[in-house]
Amino acid sequence: MKLLNETIKKIEKINYSLGKKTQRKLDNLTKPQGSLGRLEGLAKQLVEITRKEEVPLKNKVIFTMVGDHGVVEEGVSAFPKEVTPQMVYNFLRGGAAISVLAKHGGIEVIVVDMGIASEIDNSKFNSQNFKNKKVNFGTKNITKGPAMSKDEAVKSIESGIEVFEEIYKKGIDIVGAGDMGIGNTTPSSAIVSVITGKSAEEVTGRGTGIDNEALSGKIAVIKKAISVNKPDANDAIDILAKVGGFEIGGLAGVILAACSRRIPIVVDGFISTAAALIAYKLEPKIKDYLIAAHCSMEKGHKAMLEYMRLKPLMDLEMRLGEGTGAALSMNIIEASVKILTQMATFESASVSRRMEE
Repeated sequence: MKLLNETIKKIEKINYSLGKKTQRKLDNLTKPQGSLGRLEGLAKQLVEITRKEEVPLKNKVIFTMVGDHGVVEEGVSAFPKEVTPQMVYNFLRGGAAISVLAKHGGIEVIVVDMGIASEIDNSKFNSQNFKNKKVNFGTKNITKGPAMSKDEAVKSIESGIEVFEEIYKKGIDIVGAGDMGIGNTTPSSAIVSVITGKSAEEVTGRGTGIDNEALSGKIAVIKKAISVNKPDANDAIDILAKVGGFEIGGLAGVILAACSRRIPIVVDGFISTAAALIAYKLEPKIKDYLIAAHCSMEKGHKAMLEYMRLKPLMDLEMRLGEGTGAALSMNIIEASVKILTQMATFESASVSRRMEE
């Protein structure tokens, strides 16, 4: 717990006075006041987080954390667990959606094995962007007991902190949180149900595209997992250990570490937001460091966003994960900074101001 506790201690409250100063600058640009809407709010938030008037966004990094889930044996996914390692190889080949969207946005993707049920052979690719932080070979079936031990839960979070710090030394200006893991919408739904108090029916979606019968079974699985394990809604480590996933813990660690370094975090979709919820329960101050990329089609995503009072930037009816929504949102976030730093003022452009009424 030492690294986790030290990281949490370093997380500071946001300095809102910098936002007020930034708003005055925005109001002096050649446009009606407030006319760029949420782009202006994003620019202010980035200044508040980084404490820099010229916000650097050169080094954009998405952490796509990967893990397997024992609960897959309950038939909660339309795909077999073998797809998890297969998709990792797809990431390393550059053929996945996140690979394409990240390349488009000039974003580096770090793929992290947090708990894949098999070993990944990186020798074929020798990729510097693959990191092995495996806590165990997949979680256990949460309908029969805890997903992992409390020590493993802490290790997963601290492994996320470690991999962030490793990449931070090379340079990170903004972080995206992404995921991959067959079956991981089930533990994510369990997490949101426990923390928000909403029923499994209210927060459980179709994941990889299961039919109505499988959805009913998935809801029953989540209810059973919560009943069997009885996670403490006020104890983030207990929730993660009993109904979570290794990649969810790893992403929570990345989020906490980024906050401790005053780095803005773009949270992707359903699973990444479940990780943000875990981090939020550990340290509520992280909320103002978070930027919700989009609203997932997964049913429980809105419940998580509302719980943390986050408003997503987009709603493109996406439900893929991997960090794809975060990659798209980084383009918007970068645009908000360019508005702040590259637009002319009324004085410099010799443009008349609004007439006084």
